[in-house]
Amino acid sequence: MKTKFFFFVLLFMGYSVVFSQSFKNVLIHNFGQPNEPSIVIDPKNPAHIIAASNVDNVYESVDSGKTWNKEKLTSSYGVFGDPCLITDTSHHFYYFHLAQNPLITVWPKWADRVVCQRFPDVSNNWTNGGYAGLNPGYMQDKEWAVFDSKTNRIYTTWTQFDNYGSTNPEDSSNILFSYSDNQGDTWSPAKTISQMPGNCEDDDKTVEGAVPTVGSNGEVFVAWAYHDSIFFDRSFDGGNTWLQNDIFIDKQTLGWDYTISGLSRCNGLPILDCDRSNSIHKGTLYVNWSDKRNGANDADVFVSRSLDGGSNWSAPIRVNNDLAGRENFMSWLTVDQSNGDVYVLFYDRRNHNNDSTDVYLARSIDGGITFTNYKVSETPFLPISTFFFGDYVNISAVKGMVRPIWTTMNGSSQTNVYTALVDFSDSIKTSVENLGPPQLSMYIFPNPAKNLCTIEVDVNNNITLSAKVYDITNREVLDLFQNITFSETQKSFSFNVKSSGLSSGMYTILIGNNEHTKVLKFAVE
Repeated sequence: MKTKFFFFVLLFMGYSVVFSQSFKNVLIHNFGQPNEPSIVIDPKNPAHIIAASNVDNVYESVDSGKTWNKEKLTSSYGVFGDPCLITDTSHHFYYFHLAQNPLITVWPKWADRVVCQRFPDVSNNWTNGGYAGLNPGYMQDKEWAVFDSKTNRIYTTWTQFDNYGSTNPEDSSNILFSYSDNQGDTWSPAKTISQMPGNCEDDDKTVEGAVPTVGSNGEVFVAWAYHDSIFFDRSFDGGNTWLQNDIFIDKQTLGWDYTISGLSRCNGLPILDCDRSNSIHKGTLYVNWSDKRNGANDADVFVSRSLDGGSNWSAPIRVNNDLAGRENFMSWLTVDQSNGDVYVLFYDRRNHNNDSTDVYLARSIDGGITFTNYKVSETPFLPISTFFFGDYVNISAVKGMVRPIWTTMNGSSQTNVYTALVDFSDSIKTSVENLGPPQLSMYIFPNPAKNLCTIEVDVNNNITLSAKVYDITNREVLDLFQNITFSETQKSFSFNVKSSGLSSGMYTILIGNNEHTKVLKFAVE
């Protein structure tokens, strides 16, 4: 049993599987050139979904994404793309986008603020919108936002360009932050949170792609890309104060702006989210990006996780599980806040020897340690590089109902926006936590632990288990026990964390046998 179990552990720690599962695709928009789609599910009414795409398209579904109605978004501040959708706990949707100030005719100077429009307002329409970061003469770009359900505060971050496209070293780009306490009508003065300014050339040396998320205790977290690296900042007081020095997460080989055949441009900008559910992984931070560390023609999708609020990050986990030499790119991550499941959507060329492209969804239900890959697109598409394809995809998940959204191209200038009806039920769950009998439950206490720590196994029949401990980087640090039999009369195992050599920090225990296993997360004080 010992050999079998730890062979299973090796698979568990470093391998993902592909599931053959058919998901119905729904065409949302197939005329004009829509791209950069965004989507959000109302968590209190999952049948109600809002989606959007460049530059001013908004779509609504009231039947869980099976059918869609389309309209154009308007605002006196203008609508200039980069759509971002979020929702609050009162059935309101928020559409963030760039401005197109009608009083300014020179691009990109007209993008002088970030606009937030709310739906529904008192007349069941989109509001005209409030705005953040108004700064005439400067361009505001690539905003994203998050809602804090505990405080009803909305946070948004974006890049400000002193002079977009300038090669003058005196012109810079910075990550800005603002918040609203009145449903997006007014916003706090914009604050620069990036310590290292980038250039204005909209390339790897530009600070770009800031995505905020809220922690399980109300923290504000932000990640972005700059100079072949991923950086992170945080605030524990609602965005009033931030770290003096940004935290480096990982290198991004060949940068966030890299080349993919068939696309006019492609980026691997980081996406950040936090598990705020009541799962055993509550509080875990996940950052997702793509880069070319494995070769100039081998883009891969990665996830790194933090168990301590972003101070330390695990070694990157490769999400796509195809063979080397295939391109996987332009990903987006979300956490299902009902159960802590992690989803990553990305474009994938594992099945083709040319630029034909599929769309894949990776799912983790063990806290981002392993991912199962699913092909969610029904047919491949062939992009061409002479037309703009967009810079991102998006995904939303509520209670196992997952709605990815992406762009396709038919080998011509026509782009299309699709979603897929993805619903995970207990019958198809593949988490290692569910491979065992349903009566098997495990607990660890106290958590955090100072000295003595106890693992309790709630089991009806005898079961023999082994366990190992891994640190935040997924490195094995302790062979905890081998082939211990737990029963109704012997349900627990205790050990001293200090005498076992565990220093203060976050750890993961992998406990099980060759048939099933479970992940326990705990802290040592």
